Amino acid sequence: MKTAVAIIGSGNIGTDLMIKILRVSNELEMKAMVGIDPESDGLARASRLGIATTHGGVEGLLAMPEFDDIALVFDATSAGAHHHHAAVLKEHGKLVVDLTPAAVGPYVVPGAHYGALDAEVTNINMVTCGGQATIPIVAAVSEESTVAYTEIVASIASLSAGPGTRANIDEFTETTAKALREVGRAESSKAIIILNPAEPPMVMRDTVFCLATSPTGGPVDQEAVHKSIQAAVERVSEYVPGYVLKQEVQFEEVNETFVPALGRAFAGTKISVFLQVTGAGHYLPDYAGNLDIMTSAALRAAESMIERVSDGKV
Repeated sequence: MKTAVAIIGSGNIGTDLMIKILRVSNELEMKAMVGIDPESDGLARASRLGIATTHGGVEGLLAMPEFDDIALVFDATSAGAHHHHAAVLKEHGKLVVDLTPAAVGPYVVPGAHYGALDAEVTNINMVTCGGQATIPIVAAVSEESTVAYTEIVASIASLSAGPGTRANIDEFTETTAKALREVGRAESSKAIIILNPAEPPMVMRDTVFCLATSPTGGPVDQEAVHKSIQAAVERVSEYVPGYVLKQEVQFEEVNETFVPALGRAFAGTKISVFLQVTGAGHYLPDYAGNLDIMTSAALRAAESMIERVSDGKV
């Protein structure tokens, strides 16, 4: 029997997620689509597909007859709105998968891990599109070395960045950088997002730089790190087929050099990883890999969360 779910947010991310649930999920059933704009394409599409809709926001969801049957709610709105949604949904005992950078709950990155969640955790955070693309790589490097500093640059097509993304730029950088430390296990981190206005639109590109040493200090074991990165790419590509290494991993030995971000000298290995994320084209064109990796990761995490509930682990 499938688990009933709802999506709050009828914009690009919410609509793409809805289509994914309908097309590829064997575990979840779309029960309600929630928005605030009665003219949104997401609500119109949901209605045509026979899914209950409301443009009354989370309060409208509470009033829907389908609400009692819903076990899990995806929030694809904004970081500011999620704080209110999280409190309301917690009151009603709903599981929540947060696709905003609000980070009310713990970070979950399927490509790095599913999250070692405590039994009482009912709200999980999917970090950001840049985080979902790059954290598995940093975590993979950390498995075979000590990452002193990592810097990631996520470049996405301007056309794939909706109002929610644009309103959350500061939260994007802060949340991604923090998750690079907490999940990627980097000592220090920085995240940058670029909205690329090129025409025709370019697919998502992500660059990951790591300054790392072996566990005992000095240069890293390049072969071991390379294998770990390849394994991470394969894990992510299982649920995001368009996720690939754009070119071979690059290694460069660094003599002792002062690194401002660390506030100290560093000697070891600089590792450069170049990624490309092409979307599945479920709702938006394939250049919108930033949306595809978020919705695909959220779907994978939700199914895992439901499985834990079924096993009595949450």
